[in-house]
Amino acid sequence: MSDLRAELTEILDEAEWEWLIPHVQRDAVILVAIELNLVDVGVAIASDKIPSVQQWIDEQLITKPTTAQVGEWNGDRSKRFNTLIVQPYVLAQEITAVSAK
Repeated sequence: MSDLRAELTEILDEAEWEWLIPHVQRDAVILVAIELNLVDVGVAIASDKIPSVQQWIDEQLITKPTTAQVGEWNGDRSKRFNTLIVQPYVLAQEITAVSAK
């Protein structure tokens, strides 16, 4: 498990909205709330920790992007996200002005 955590930590990256568009179009992007640790979510998904993942879904802490969000981000193509690839998904966490400081 620690190897998985280390591997995911190493591939954690930052991406502009432009890069995520093709993944949104194939319905592969999962938005992760800022309250959650992106690596923790990646480990839970990759390890099939269904109770944790289901709880986050129920609490709407991990969601698919809404049409309104996609429209907003299309208007700001420089929007940035922390991203983590956990096949077949791309986990994305919006970088807000507060979290960028």
